[in-house]
Amino acid sequence: MISETSDRIASAQASWRRERPELDTSPMGVIGRIHRIGDLLRAELIALYQRYGLGEGEFDVLATLRRSGAPYELTPGDIARHTIVTSGAVSKRVDRLQAAGLVTRRGAEHDRRIRVVALTSTGRQLIDEAFTAHLDNEHRLLETLSHDDRATLETILQRWLTRLEPMHQQDSDGTAPRAD
Repeated sequence: MISETSDRIASAQASWRRERPELDTSPMGVIGRIHRIGDLLRAELIALYQRYGLGEGEFDVLATLRRSGAPYELTPGDIARHTIVTSGAVSKRVDRLQAAGLVTRRGAEHDRRIRVVALTSTGRQLIDEAFTAHLDNEHRLLETLSHDDRATLETILQRWLTRLEPMHQQDSDGTAPRAD
């Protein structure tokens, strides 16, 4: 029986300990919970984006353009680097945002072969409103944690992420970087 302080991950760990007692299931306690929390948080965030007529990807592109500073424009390649998606995914997102009148696309002044994506005034107004609501939502989602717990969690996750990310980045020649 699962206690009130237990969760699905604890239940799965208990089942595995019963079935395979020789295995250390402790990583499930961290990774399984992060994965589950990620799923739950993503659902909460997407629900907010939808209230503004945006998908997760469109919100990300608008936010990236807005935080780039005036004149709120970037090349698709720059957007891809700041959102960590492929240029093809950026193109699809920009197409949808352009059709909605939230961004424009034009040739760069110094080289017309280079495309530039810029926020429209409507796009800027929308992302300013949506981002404010987004932060309010994130504060709400974290309100069950104390200030100290949030700070500790942020430090741990930042340290872990800075160690994991290099293992997943590719060198310019397409090979994975060495982890030595």
